[in-house]
Amino acid sequence: MVAAAAAVRGAGPEDPPGGGKAVAVWCIGVAVYFVAVIFRTSLGVAGLEAADRFHVGASALSTFSLLQLLVYAGMQVPVGLMVDRLGTKKVLTLGTVLFTAGQLGFALAPSYETALAARALLGCGDAMTFISVLRLGTRWFPARRGPLMAQLAGLVGMAGNLVSTLVLAPVLHGVGWTAAFAGSAAAGLVVLVPLVLFLRDHPEGHGPTPAARTGGAGFVRRQIKESWSEPGTRLGLWVHFTTQFPAMVFLLLWGMPFLIEAQGLTRSTAGGLLTLVVASNMALGLVYGQVIGRRPSARIPLALGTVGLTALLWGAVLAYPGGHAPMWLLITLCLVLGGCGPASMIGFDFARPANPAERQGTASGITNMGGFIASMTTLLTVGVLLDATGDDYRIAFSTVFVLQALGVTRILSLRRRALSREAARGRVTVPAQTPAPATAPAAAQEPGPEAEPRPRSTACPRPETAGRETP
Repeated sequence: MVAAAAAVRGAGPEDPPGGGKAVAVWCIGVAVYFVAVIFRTSLGVAGLEAADRFHVGASALSTFSLLQLLVYAGMQVPVGLMVDRLGTKKVLTLGTVLFTAGQLGFALAPSYETALAARALLGCGDAMTFISVLRLGTRWFPARRGPLMAQLAGLVGMAGNLVSTLVLAPVLHGVGWTAAFAGSAAAGLVVLVPLVLFLRDHPEGHGPTPAARTGGAGFVRRQIKESWSEPGTRLGLWVHFTTQFPAMVFLLLWGMPFLIEAQGLTRSTAGGLLTLVVASNMALGLVYGQVIGRRPSARIPLALGTVGLTALLWGAVLAYPGGHAPMWLLITLCLVLGGCGPASMIGFDFARPANPAERQGTASGITNMGGFIASMTTLLTVGVLLDATGDDYRIAFSTVFVLQALGVTRILSLRRRALSREAARGRVTVPAQTPAPATAPAAAQEPGPEAEPRPRSTACPRPETAGRETP
């Protein structure tokens, strides 16, 4: 009876207890991620200064962010494997050392090439943070809290972006390049101390299964193959790909030049609009997390709705007669861009229930590659098109629509298979007033290999599904 009740609640008997200690440990992890995002987005408020300091044009300037994101995206699967194999604490510690060294190196770089190497090092360390924080959430909190904890992690990351805009930008203009970036690197040392002293991978009695600790080439191949074979993992990747990149490109590099050079705004006004994107992201992150936790069927509508609204507003701004959009339209665009980050987190809500606990790091790494691949592509293409067209932002930013169309096509293609398999495995329960039997007869209604159920003991239960409709 207890097991049946747990299944109906969407929480298995092996769920971590949560509580105050879980919150304390999780806060240490998200503090590391917070600092990593400050370092990652610091170039976004210093793009014009970087161009002057290193005497480069738009294409070379975009290479800074492109290389950083290339390293970040390329590291996602290896980092996921490392988290599954070594645990969160070791990976987070290594990441903190690397991104702190990268930020300090960027501050002191005497040349463009040295600065590129520093950003690559920063990207490598940054890549180790978010997946580790997601793993802390699944190891320390009940599964039903998964969507909310992921959205909260994203919210903390956006707070780091806010610090870059509100704090680092004026400090940069006040004390200069070297002092600003070298001083910010000290934040990495601040979070390293509690990380080493107090962070634990999991609560007592909730450690990984022995299978998750086996290694070798066979382990790597099996983790990647089994994670990728899940339609939910692939759907998560494409949701992340399609939703995240418009806001990331805007905040990471091209938003400030676009608002100043193409829209004729002052630096302070442009900075205020970037801040609005971050504030909107933080507010919508809480809303998305609550909605998805209570109604998993809202995942696809929220993701596709965000993509459609983003495309509509981008099109309106770029096509506005005269080239300079009115302030109300720019404000609306920034508010809508704030939804891109929370929408990208929905990708993890597809990958998480599709994979057992011992594959969560690998599956999260695959999913997290999506948005950063799209961001890299857009960052490079915008820079190349700006140089080729004499800084025509209308043509350059049209890249956004091409990648959105590609992503929506893949989401629609994978949606049915992913949701059918998720339902067949029992991760999405029937309403609480008519509990389903222990077996999964619904699978018989979905013939074919995609509906083949697997044992529930290896699955991460679907969070907050009791009494909710099946997608």
